[in-house]
Parts: sequence; C-alpha cells; structure tokens
Amino acid sequence: MQDHPQYRPKSRPSAAAAPWSRRAFLGTGAVALAGLTLGMAEPALATPAGPGTPHGAMPFGPVVVADPGSGAAYARAVRLGSSRSWLATFQQFGAPGFPIYRSDDDGHTWSKLSNVPSTGDTSGVWLQPFLYELPRPFAGFPKGTLLCAGNALGNFTSTKIQLYASRDHGVTWTFLSTVAEGGPPIPENGNTPVWEPFLLLHKDRLICYYSDQRDPRYGQKLAHQSSRNLRSWGPVVDDAVGTDYDQRPGMTTVARIHERLWILTHEAGGNSGDNFYAVHYKLATDPESFGPARDIVLHDQDGYIPSAAPTVSWSDSGGPNGTIVVTANGDQDLFVNRHLGDPGKWTRVSSAIPGGYSRQTIPLGCTDSRRRGLLFIITGPNYAENGPIQAGVVPLA
Repeated sequence: MQDHPQYRPKSRPSAAAAPWSRRAFLGTGAVALAGLTLGMAEPALATPAGPGTPHGAMPFGPVVVADPGSGAAYARAVRLGSSRSWLATFQQFGAPGFPIYRSDDDGHTWSKLSNVPSTGDTSGVWLQPFLYELPRPFAGFPKGTLLCAGNALGNFTSTKIQLYASRDHGVTWTFLSTVAEGGPPIPENGNTPVWEPFLLLHKDRLICYYSDQRDPRYGQKLAHQSSRNLRSWGPVVDDAVGTDYDQRPGMTTVARIHERLWILTHEAGGNSGDNFYAVHYKLATDPESFGPARDIVLHDQDGYIPSAAPTVSWSDSGGPNGTIVVTANGDQDLFVNRHLGDPGKWTRVSSAIPGGYSRQTIPLGCTDSRRRGLLFIITGPNYAENGPIQAGVVPLA
C-alpha cells in the first residue's frame, strides 16, 4: 500500500507530479461510510484460470461487470475450472465485504451472486480481495473449492488479512482464518498495517503473500506466510525489502513461468532511484525463496518504466518459453516478455481493455505454443478515479 502520485497513461511519472495520497483515498471512504454502522477483505501456473481455452472464445469488450458508483476498484476474477463460468469481485467503500458476480457466457454478461462474507450483518470497510480456486483437494477441501482473501479494516482501528472458503461455487462463504493482523490502515512509514493478499497453492502449502509494515526495520516490505490446513499459519518470511527504510515495496503477485522458475512483481514505493512506484520483479526457483533474489526494474526496449499496482501472469502461447504478461496502473498497454524474464526483452502489447488500479490478467490456455494466446482482463478505474468494473478478452499479439 502506497501514497501514489497521479498517473497519466503512457507517460513517464514525474517526481514533480502532485501527490495523490492513498491515505486521503481511505479518508474519502470513511466519509462515504459516515451514515453506516461500522463493525465497532497448484495451478501448474499461478493464475486462477483453469486449463484450456473456453469453447469459441474470441476477443471482446470491454463489457461492464458492475457499475456500483464511486469508489470501486481492485477488480479480481477466477474461472471455474475449464468451464465458461467466471466469478468476479472488487473493493468498494460503503459496501461491506466483497460483492461476487457470476458470468456463464465466458464473461460477456454478469449478475450479482453473493457477498464475502456472506452473513447479513457484515459491516466495516474491506479492501484488496483475491479469488482463488483450489486445483486439487487440499486441507480437507475438494478440488474446485473457492478461496477469497481480503483485508478487513473494520472501523479503521486495525487491518486483518482474512481467508474465506466456498464449496458451492461462490454462493455461500465460510470464514477460515486470519492470516496476518496489523495496525490501523495508515499507509505511511512508522505505522503497522498489512495489505494486499495474494494466494498460491504450492506443494503441500497454501502461500499467502502480502505487504507488511510491521517490521520496524522497514517502512514496508513484502512477506508471506504458508499453511497446511488453512487455519494456522507459519512464520513470516521476507520476499522483498527496500534498500533503505523509506522505500516501500508493495503489491505482490506471482506466476510460474517455467518448470523451475517463478516471477514475483511489485511496485517500489517512493523514489527508488528509477522513478516513483516503478514496477520491479524477481526471479526464483522456488516461490517461497524470493528473498535473496535480485530485484530488477522492468523497462521496455525504449527504456520506459511502467508504474504502480502491477500484476503478473503467464501464458503458454507465444513461443517455447510462453509469455509473461505484466500490467500496471499507469498504462493501458501490456508489457510482455517471451524470454523467461530477460531484462532486455520486455515489449509492449496494446490492449482494448482500459488500464486500472491493480488490473488483473488471466491467460486462456493455448494448445499450440506458436499461436498467439488470448488474455482475459478485469479492471476498475485508475487510482483515485471513478468508473465501472469492466472485463474483456484481448489477443496476445
């Protein structure tokens, strides 16, 4: 979680840009809640999508998933197995928990299904949802069980990364555990909140990555904890720290890009020597061992560095090494790499789906690695802007 400068798509962020405080964004949400009662958010590849391209899938969109008014952002989706059905969610100030929407036609049309948590008396503020489908039986849950992690802020006195499960394709949800708990949601150094969960099942453990301000040595760091039973969690393991206290790496996402190679992307909060909130990445042979890996600034072949709220995924299309896909808040274009993350091999691919704050990409499978793949994208508006939650499918040219 960061205090972001303003971003303009396809332009390099400037150190002189007027700041747009994420703390002010939280304050705006508190005002919106003034009238509410507060409670006085393995796949072989690290994407939620199932294998195989949906029957008849073609580029389309953007289409509106939901248009709930101001404050909606941080959209997330998951495909139910290899079917034509999808679930989607997002954060919104003034709407306790996370709404769940469903599509049964490859994402063309959507309708409200449920809410996480599913109890009728849910209150408080919830941020940063993440949806995940278990690709195999795990911890007493069958294959296809859905998990939802989110950050419960309550009445702004704490931050709690909580985990819920659904055995009925998202209709009802059961609380499982609190992964990590931190202080009030103040995204400034010296405070102690936790932010932005990301889930991955690897071997015999579910990993929950998140941003962590609780370590007094760092303003913010990236960390993870793992669980074998979804109810108790192991020790905190560092994944990325800044080169000095003031730097704030944030917003972990992870994907498997080779049989023995994984990529972690994050934003580097503050002026990290390249630009404000530059997208960085790490490569490691184990998704629980990113800590000592080299931290690399992502730049395209023109030297342009994308900024803020990156997410990463991997497509099996585009060549023998597949295609790494990175998206960031400051650009509608996608940044792709077909050379296992070689720092000099990032290029741009245009997208018909608008950019947005933590826009998510989910590759659709391709049986022929030489063909271009298709990419499902779900997005909300750019940071601190208003707009609908939208989705669509684009080609990975």
